[in-house]
Amino acid sequence: MLAIKYVHWQDRRVFLGYLLDYPDYWTQGDSLDELKDNPIDLYKDLTSGELPGIRKVDELVIS
Repeated sequence: MLAIKYVHWQDRRVFLGYLLDYPDYWTQGDSLDELKDNPIDLYKDLTSGELPGIRKVDELVIS
């Protein structure tokens, strides 16, 4: 099982959100339950290797 973090909010009647590691790629749903399904599909698309030029947030440790 994989756990991924996402940010979400309601804007009028639509729920919006994005994966924390991929903030450039938003998704939406008519309900919070629908929105929760969409980031899963989005994650699969973004990590499949089939889409070129995917930008990702990462961490750099400087010592």
